[in-house]
Amino acid sequence: MGKVLVKCGIKRESGFLYFLNKKGDVARVKMKRPGMKGSFKQQVVVKCGVSREPGMLYYIDKAGNVACTKMARGGKKKKKKAKKKKVKKKAVKKKVKKKAKKKKVKKKAKKKAVKKKVKKKAAKKKVKKKAAKKKAKKKAPKKKAKKKKRR
Repeated sequence: MGKVLVKCGIKRESGFLYFLNKKGDVARVKMKRPGMKGSFKQQVVVKCGVSREPGMLYYIDKAGNVACTKMARGGKKKKKKAKKKKVKKKAVKKKVKKKAKKKKVKKKAKKKAVKKKVKKKAAKKKVKKKAAKKKAKKKAPKKKAKKKKRR
């Protein structure tokens, strides 16, 4: 798949990670495993001096040679949006604003209706209290005041 740059013929050992370092040489590092402490220094295996180019991926292939390939940058390219879509967005925004206004109006109307109901209930309670007081006055017999004799 990739283009071989330098034939090295590196034989890999298990437990090591092989890569191209900043200078373009093949290096290896002992892989860290669970429970291991500390960090490990990289060892240069072969000095190649490969100069890197942007947009290219450099790796060591199965045969142990340094190879490169063009980087795959995610999927299909995006198409430019048409002006019609912008117009549709504006129309959608207007519809959303109208719906929001309608909701506000409905909320206000509900609040007013609730206030009216509360006022009516309060007025009915007042009327009932007054009627109850009048009935209580009519039912209660008048008490005659008794005169106390003084000695």
